[in-house]
Amino acid sequence: MNPEFAVELLKTVILHAVLLAAPFLGVALIVGLAVSLFQAVTSISEQTLSFVPKALCVLALLVLLLPWMIRQLVEFTAAIIEKIPQMAM
Repeated sequence: MNPEFAVELLKTVILHAVLLAAPFLGVALIVGLAVSLFQAVTSISEQTLSFVPKALCVLALLVLLLPWMIRQLVEFTAAIIEKIPQMAM
């Protein structure tokens, strides 16, 4: 395996990891910001109020995006398996 191939493979792995994690991080950020704004306006400082909505939204997004995520991972795995002969060189 030459260094250029290894770098390209690592870049692809990182890109797929970011692509799969970004929707969840974005939803958690937006929901957390909305809950924090609500807590600041109403002066409520309950810790579970900030955790439960984020957890529920991330879980709902997981259920919604699971087919897409599995498809992405299967396509990536198939591409890696096809590149195994190039790795041995």
